[in-house]
Amino acid sequence: MSRPAQSDALAQDFVKFAVESGVLRFGEFKTKAGRLSPYFFNSALFDDGAKLARLAEFYARRLLGSGVPFDMLFGPAYKGITLAAASAMALAQLGRNVPFAFNRKEAKAHGEGGTLIGATLRGRVVVIDDVITDGASKRESVDMIRAAGAEPAAVLIALDRMERGGTDDNLSAHSAVEDFERDYGMPVIAIATLNDLMHYLQSNADPQLNAHFAGVAAYRQRYGV
Repeated sequence: MSRPAQSDALAQDFVKFAVESGVLRFGEFKTKAGRLSPYFFNSALFDDGAKLARLAEFYARRLLGSGVPFDMLFGPAYKGITLAAASAMALAQLGRNVPFAFNRKEAKAHGEGGTLIGATLRGRVVVIDDVITDGASKRESVDMIRAAGAEPAAVLIALDRMERGGTDDNLSAHSAVEDFERDYGMPVIAIATLNDLMHYLQSNADPQLNAHFAGVAAYRQRYGV
């Protein structure tokens, strides 16, 4: 099996962190599409203060390193709310203080009302979430940002599975990330990708982790872009 593309240090540190936190697991898992995946990424398991703080630093460093100009962050309900708030804190600690906002699923008829909470959407907005599966919540976020008169600048996610949609006998030519970038004309920035995960497994000195490389590579060969 050929070696996957070279990975950067931030991505490798993130994959290591996700594995050690139990967020990235290996075995046999059924995906939303009904596929049996040899790995599973469950961001809900970044479930204490220390893990969330470190996760937010990865988001902040990847965003700052991307070169994408931005003025604020937006977190789609529900996972994106915590991620946007934590990432704004991490950015401030790195010397870049920006506002953030998020949405609620149901509009309130009392208090401030509406579905948008936090800073007023303005300027260039980065949408922050954990992954892109069908991209529905990110598309909804982009529409809300544009409706408010702001400019969606990018989507920032933790892991890009680089996986094609569709059924086994009718696979899409593109991944959900590629479809989103094509449809909305903006970049999707990932802290790490499936290629980074494969690089981590193949180069790992732990034989138990290294043993998962073949299964992940086979899955990538079948469903990856």
